[in-house]
Amino acid sequence: MSIRAQFAACVAGIRRIQRHMPTVPEALASLLGTIVVALFVNTFLLQPFLIPSESMEHTLLVGDFLLVNKQVYAPAGSPSNPVRWLLPYRDVERGDVVVFHYPEDPKELLVKRVVGIPGDHLRIVNGHATVNGHELNEPYLSFEPAIPSPFRDNFPAAVYTDPNIDPAWWRVLRSDTYDGELVVPPGKFFVLGDNRNHSKDSRFWGFVSRQAIASRPLVIYFSVRRPSTTDKEVPTNDRLGHESQFSARLASFARWNRIFQVVH
Repeated sequence: MSIRAQFAACVAGIRRIQRHMPTVPEALASLLGTIVVALFVNTFLLQPFLIPSESMEHTLLVGDFLLVNKQVYAPAGSPSNPVRWLLPYRDVERGDVVVFHYPEDPKELLVKRVVGIPGDHLRIVNGHATVNGHELNEPYLSFEPAIPSPFRDNFPAAVYTDPNIDPAWWRVLRSDTYDGELVVPPGKFFVLGDNRNHSKDSRFWGFVSRQAIASRPLVIYFSVRRPSTTDKEVPTNDRLGHESQFSARLASFARWNRIFQVVH
């Protein structure tokens, strides 16, 4: 092929590529569509969260990134649930891990596990929950070492023994306690952390209303190794490292085995 023919072929190829390249309006329309889909997913379906504390160890670890289902608890027939035909709706159940608005500061979101639902008769003995006369099967429980607390470990307490207790909750607690058991009122839920010794939960500030429960964690989509207050100290030294040590640190900055782990 002559040089002139090669040049002509190159020009023809460039023109074909230009014909298939999107125009500026087409590119803007595509970008706008992507933004709309992302906003829809974030508003109605899924939302990311980062776990900041050890209260749900070892179900959720400090540094876990979660995707939560924002529609699972939305009323099925509600106009605010535009995808009710796609995602199944159900009510809050005992044992669910839930994201909710903190009763003492509704702008703040917390994550705990539902232990008591409306009508339940509940008490805690040595950190283990008993509901309606039966001790719950709680395979997710963790008891990291902590200073003993009569109020935290055995609930409901008969006396005000912990300065961390909300005084208003203490008055409600006394009125809703019968024969040593707390009765969960209608429309309310009692939540606890899986790390039972290191969680500020319903024991300290009270019930969570049904309206305050916002979503349910679905999956851990990433997890960064971050220190927890319950971690044991790891000795350090000043010795210089090598390239292999750097590679090991690079590979271990995340908890790769937790990625895409479903939250139960």
